[in-house]
Amino acid sequence: MPVTLDRREGPYGEVVLRRRDDHFEIIANGTFLMDTSDGRSERLLVDAALQALRASRPARAADAPARPGAPARAADAPDRPSVLIGGLGVGFSLAHAAADPAWGRIAVVEREQAIIDWHREGPLAALSASALADPRTVLVHADLVAHLHDPRVPDTYDALCLDIDNGPDWTVTEGNDGLYAPSGLAACARRLNPGGVLAVWSARPSRDFEASLRNAGFHGVRTEEIPVARGVPDVVHLAVRPA
Repeated sequence: MPVTLDRREGPYGEVVLRRRDDHFEIIANGTFLMDTSDGRSERLLVDAALQALRASRPARAADAPARPGAPARAADAPDRPSVLIGGLGVGFSLAHAAADPAWGRIAVVEREQAIIDWHREGPLAALSASALADPRTVLVHADLVAHLHDPRVPDTYDALCLDIDNGPDWTVTEGNDGLYAPSGLAACARRLNPGGVLAVWSARPSRDFEASLRNAGFHGVRTEEIPVARGVPDVVHLAVRPA
């Protein structure tokens, strides 16, 4: 039986952290969002973005694979591709990006203060403490959709890795569907440097979302599947802003 470790009521509804055996689960407004039992799709989200980024533009020395085991020094970060991770979640995407010295600046946008607290000083710190302490990492407490649209934020990135809900066809929290609308995709394009990659996790494939990406002016639209034990595979939708 799951054990509730924390329950918070915030501006976007209820968010709950539960432990089930050796794993943690995050529940938002009564709907399961994610857990720590696997993590393949969160890691693929980051790796697929980096691979697509390398394929989308001429090679630069900074984009070359780093020597395995080489430390990622803060001084190296400006010369390496930057990434914005939308949604801290259970921390798998952040931890995977921080473990790869090929990435430079790593920004993480999370709107739920409860989730930030669970990573800063709660049970999820075991998964993310070293990544949050990495000199390349910046944690932003904000709603992702609002952050992307905010004209006061000048930052652009080489990749956007977005995993804030269950995907374009099944949003749990009101307002998240704006990310997948034409205005949200336009905001994503503005945040990307030329040749930059948009990677969006989804609990199911969406042909309609692929069409929306093309209509928004993205090139190289494709979908990578992550097999699951039962049911429809998770996917990562990939698209490139033209150079």
